[in-house]
Amino acid sequence: MQVDAVLGYLDKVSRFDAQQFTPLFIGTERMGCVNAQWKERLLQHEPQLFEETFQGLRCKVKGSYRSISHALAHAARRWQQAGWLNGWRNENFTAFRQDGRPYFELERAAFRPLGLTSRAVHVNGLCRLDDGEVRMWVGRRSPHKAVDPNRMDNLVGGGVAAGETLALALERESWEEAGVARERVEGLTPSSLLLAQRPVARGLHREWLYAYDLWLAPGESPACQDGEVAEHLLLPFSEVEQLLVDERFMIDAALVGMDCLCRHGYWARHNQKMADALSRVRYALGQEMGVPA
Repeated sequence: MQVDAVLGYLDKVSRFDAQQFTPLFIGTERMGCVNAQWKERLLQHEPQLFEETFQGLRCKVKGSYRSISHALAHAARRWQQAGWLNGWRNENFTAFRQDGRPYFELERAAFRPLGLTSRAVHVNGLCRLDDGEVRMWVGRRSPHKAVDPNRMDNLVGGGVAAGETLALALERESWEEAGVARERVEGLTPSSLLLAQRPVARGLHREWLYAYDLWLAPGESPACQDGEVAEHLLLPFSEVEQLLVDERFMIDAALVGMDCLCRHGYWARHNQKMADALSRVRYALGQEMGVPA
């Protein structure tokens, strides 16, 4: 076991200097945060939408879900045309108020520049062998993926699109990435809720990770339907740990994998030490509604 190495990696991917970011308010609601580059861009090129206040940066758009979404969508298109946004997906995510109500939706590529919090579903594929050993199904991303090609991933992992429920996103992603039928995940509830946040080239990645455990029978194999997963591997927990230490996993998938190994007692007498470290990214379900951006 490599507890200290895993703890070091967890520190690396979950700690950052929040002082490098300016809080972003939309109306009176704190929604995100922006780095120095994006703060300058927004104040210089979007003065009709953004202003600096004693609290931080404020977006002046008001109105309904639809009107706020419309105004920010036009702004995001301008940023794309200016060459500031890459990875445009023509897919919107929903930004939620602190009380859990949907506030507006926006192209997912624009979430990181504004430090907005998105949501994703992740599934740990688990299998108990005849001798009692528990193994984990791990996916290797396609070499043709634009983001993180060939990196290791959970059995399933994907963002929750605007208008989708967690259940619907779970069904869609499970079929697309692993060929798991809807009936297998219907009624499945999250085992953990994790908050991933870290600086990235585009701004700040901040995403709620709803982690599910799905048990597959011995001899049952996942089958990718959309070409985004090159292969699935059924690995002992010790090999999963080595992939974590070697930083082969996508970071969000690594957090979900660590949490899973810890919940299933992999680190034995060191398990509490891991649980204490993971507590800074673990939240109780429902708590996501009250955490400030």
